[in-house]
Amino acid sequence: MEHVDAAIVKRFDTRSSRKCEFCLEQDDQFAHRHPLDQMVVSTRRAIASAHLTEDGYVRHRILELRRMSSRVPLTAA
Repeated sequence: MEHVDAAIVKRFDTRSSRKCEFCLEQDDQFAHRHPLDQMVVSTRRAIASAHLTEDGYVRHRILELRRMSSRVPLTAA
């Protein structure tokens, strides 16, 4: 692995990561995601930017937006 940039290796090192609890709870298709797309950095909360991959980040944000749009507005007339 000498030819791979050390920063890239560290980013995809799953020993320091865990599955995203938010995505696991909110996404019915979570089990069908690529394994790296399921993972977040273990030192951070389960937020979109903690995901190891861009696809994981995007899917997390979609879930957040879907959740926000399904709420009843506070100022309902």
